[in-house]
Amino acid sequence: MRILFFTENLRAGGKERRIIELLKNLKSAGDVQIELVLTKNIIHYEEIYDLNIPIHLIERKFTKKDPSLFFKFFKIAKAFKPDIIHVWGHMVAVYAVPTKLLLGIPLINNEIVDSTQNTRLLGKNIVFKASDRIIANTYAGLKAYNAPMEKSAVIYNGFSFNRLKQIESAGAVREKFGIKTPHIVGMVASFLDYKDYNTYINAALEIVKRRKDISFLCIGDGDDSAYKKMVPDDAKDHILFLGRQSKVESIMNICDIGVLTTNIHFHGEGISNALMEFMALEKPVITTSFGGSVELVDENETGYLIEPFNSLQLADRIIYLIDNEPERQRLGKNAHKTIVEKFSLENMVRLFREEYERFLNQIG
Repeated sequence: MRILFFTENLRAGGKERRIIELLKNLKSAGDVQIELVLTKNIIHYEEIYDLNIPIHLIERKFTKKDPSLFFKFFKIAKAFKPDIIHVWGHMVAVYAVPTKLLLGIPLINNEIVDSTQNTRLLGKNIVFKASDRIIANTYAGLKAYNAPMEKSAVIYNGFSFNRLKQIESAGAVREKFGIKTPHIVGMVASFLDYKDYNTYINAALEIVKRRKDISFLCIGDGDDSAYKKMVPDDAKDHILFLGRQSKVESIMNICDIGVLTTNIHFHGEGISNALMEFMALEKPVITTSFGGSVELVDENETGYLIEPFNSLQLADRIIYLIDNEPERQRLGKNAHKTIVEKFSLENMVRLFREEYERFLNQIG
């Protein structure tokens, strides 16, 4: 089996992590030849180099829609002669379509990784029409992008439990960040418009008015200055901004509850890797009831789904769980079971292989 992967870059992100895990597992199987094409020289996941996979860089030289990339990609595909082209983004899908048509290579399109209501569907519909298979990581995503269901499928993100093998001790993590409260709540998300830190911080402020036994962690990259201004001096010891952290799983592990609030005016989650990590660590989660989060979180079984922008509802759910340890444990164990049974890396890889083999059987 020969597969040509095509994506923009391998920056730190959920989609990129999924690509890396898939490549690692396909490579280890020993029966797949892989080459990778990037349009930007951004590689956060340096383990890609350990796989000895040929990596082609075809950077844009002019505009966002550099026409030379059509020819560069065609040349790579013609030399490699892949059985399948697997694209992971809209623009790389656009660049791959002429090669798919000229060389007659099946095209798997994996550009749908969120469930944001998309109002600019014309270009996507053209690419969808040229794609042989469209794969999203949620049913909400297929609906939001109006993908043709007759040739679409959902493959949920897969979590690798190997990431939890080097968890630091809770004491060491607490000491590192100066956390002294008995309880901790965490949100792991970039400080961008589509993540709703306002609701999370307002809920934290409401709780800090009532009690001083909970610390609220804000973990992620980006400009957090506007959110820091929301926190008065008397709450700064309880609402902590940790920035981007390389060993985030160890921090998540000391939390009693994981939170992810989303700004639905800008974004619909796919399957949140942050929520999956909390759940794999047996933490109950609370998240905005919208998009793919509804497919990941089972209300009152693995966590709670709250109304968008409802900080008081979030505060009430947090307090209830903090004060009910048996309920936290029940939800956390159910959350872990959900990741094992429905969102495992092994399941994700198996489903992708089934998609590849289906095309190979058609060709044969």
